[in-house]
Amino acid sequence: MNILVPNLGSTSLKYQILEMPSERLLAQGRAERVKDYGEAIAAIPFAEHAVSVVAFKAVLAGAKYRGTYRIDDGVLHAMEQFLPAAPVHNAIYLKGIRAFRDALPGAVLVAAFETEFHATMPEYAARYGVPGAWERDDEVRRYGFHGASHQYVAGRVPEIAGRPTPRLISCHLGGSSSICAIQDGRSIDTTMGFSPQSGLENATRHGELDVFAVLYMMERHGWTIDEVRDQLASQGGLAGLSGIPGGDVRDIEAAGTPEARLALDTFVYQVRKTIGAYRVALGGLDAVAFTGGIGENSASLREAICQGIVDLDPSANKEQKGDRVISAAGGEPAAIALTTNEELVVARRAYRLLA
Repeated sequence: MNILVPNLGSTSLKYQILEMPSERLLAQGRAERVKDYGEAIAAIPFAEHAVSVVAFKAVLAGAKYRGTYRIDDGVLHAMEQFLPAAPVHNAIYLKGIRAFRDALPGAVLVAAFETEFHATMPEYAARYGVPGAWERDDEVRRYGFHGASHQYVAGRVPEIAGRPTPRLISCHLGGSSSICAIQDGRSIDTTMGFSPQSGLENATRHGELDVFAVLYMMERHGWTIDEVRDQLASQGGLAGLSGIPGGDVRDIEAAGTPEARLALDTFVYQVRKTIGAYRVALGGLDAVAFTGGIGENSASLREAICQGIVDLDPSANKEQKGDRVISAAGGEPAAIALTTNEELVVARRAYRLLA
């Protein structure tokens, strides 16, 4: 079974084609500055690799769809229902699904939702203190995201460490960031909640925020929901703190302004605070893992985050590349830097569903 896994961005499309169950990579590619998904899709070598399944790393469709499903009208309707909660992510995947459905009418389309890995969170970690009808009738609860990445990290870290890591904290840090507490391979808590617009500061999306601050600003300025949503999604997070459009950590590190330093200090503090809290939730810590664009590539931020938590090997942290242990030899807990592979996790889920 040859499975295509497209990873969709607002202006990008990267993909892997994998033969399952051997997990052999047949092809991969990336298109940037995509204006027409139809044109980008046409460049993918479907026929050459006899693609029969397209599996999407879908984001949010509520409590009913916290797993992997064949895409039908019910799945699409649920994604549309939760569009206000994940306006950027769900809009991209709805558009992409329809484009692939037109391009490959004979293929089976599968949605592997990001929320699946976090379905194991205990109720006391997943519930908000909102009126009961909000959860019962409208499915307002903490779902968690980046599930495919955290799931991959959970399986890969013990291989890199060379020993079991039953109490693991996975830090997916990038333009979109989240942390997950993983116990015996299962998610027990994560920083993102009802929407991807929560938890740690992201590049342009705000992190944790008192909802009454939003209500205050809307009433004070007469802003509409769309105006507030746009501001918090495109002008918040590290961009809002640093004053640097786009909120790219590389640009912020290079800027060196007081605002830029504040943005980095805020981000590091949030990660360190969360690691401390999750260490308590896990009853100890065997390993902390760093992945994502920042987690993999910023040695300075890894060093700042790990201070007083993990003793790092300076050479492994700063000079080496690839999946590796970056903590000092024999140190506890271990620190790992690695490249995540969300596409592989999605392909595995789709294969299990269809096989």
